[in-house]
Amino acid sequence: MSASGPHTRFAPDRGLTGRMVTTMFLIGLLYVGFTGVLIVLLRGAWPLIVLLSGGLFVAQFWFSDKITERAMGAHEVTPEQYPQLHGTIDRLCALADMPKPRVAVADNDMPNAFATGRNPQKSVVCVTTGLLRRLEPEELEGVLAHELSHVAHRDVAVMTVAGFLGVLAGAITRIAFYSGMMGGGNRNNNNDSNAAIAMIIIPLVSMVVYAISFLLTRVLSRYRELAADRAAAQLTGRPSALASALTKVTGQIAAIPTKDLRQAQPYNAFYFAPAISAREAATQLMSTHPSLEQRLAQLAKISAELGR
Repeated sequence: MSASGPHTRFAPDRGLTGRMVTTMFLIGLLYVGFTGVLIVLLRGAWPLIVLLSGGLFVAQFWFSDKITERAMGAHEVTPEQYPQLHGTIDRLCALADMPKPRVAVADNDMPNAFATGRNPQKSVVCVTTGLLRRLEPEELEGVLAHELSHVAHRDVAVMTVAGFLGVLAGAITRIAFYSGMMGGGNRNNNNDSNAAIAMIIIPLVSMVVYAISFLLTRVLSRYRELAADRAAAQLTGRPSALASALTKVTGQIAAIPTKDLRQAQPYNAFYFAPAISAREAATQLMSTHPSLEQRLAQLAKISAELGR
């Protein structure tokens, strides 16, 4: 797993590669352990557990681009509809020597962008109409280079897989409670006792699994955003334009109505900038993104290096 993709000019990032490999290894161990605990506790239902976990994983991974697009209200657009957007992505893909992803737009006033997809050939880059209205061409180029670097580094696929375990833990718990998996209709005292134990242990295990996967994805998410900022600044040679876009987008998001921000928050890990208010940004300890100050400081450092 390379953090620059096999055939792109985005700067390789060994730190990102190491973190992605470590996260996938730990998530894999957690996934196997969680499934094993469920099979032991719900012995008669193990075929359903394996089928459910496998089916959810395939659906989440294989259709991640479609699922995310639909959830965020995005739709694919043609070069005739958005010539400037397509033209900028064409130039950046040629500069980075990478395949062009599908291009989408979400009708949303919140200025933001995201990339998703299981690999560079099955990826999509989406921007909101709010972003297109607010950014200058060079600022938009910086944001799009940031999103394309996520595709080239393949960290979008890793985040999709890493976030899956929390989804699975919640789904299994709900099914265990509301289906007949806990013992069916004919129970004796022994079955009742086993069911009671399972009813206690499964939610506890699910909460632990969710908490660990949450922490792992947050740590990886913050680093991958810094890596994408670095790669975009180095590819375009204009870190100041990306810094300007970051400042503008973050300030404008803080002015978006709280109701709209809450609807977008479940997808924060995929966004260019998190959908949070200024007050939340100051208090959010487990954010999906590094602070604006940290991102701007890194871009200022890159600008100084390029100047020399």
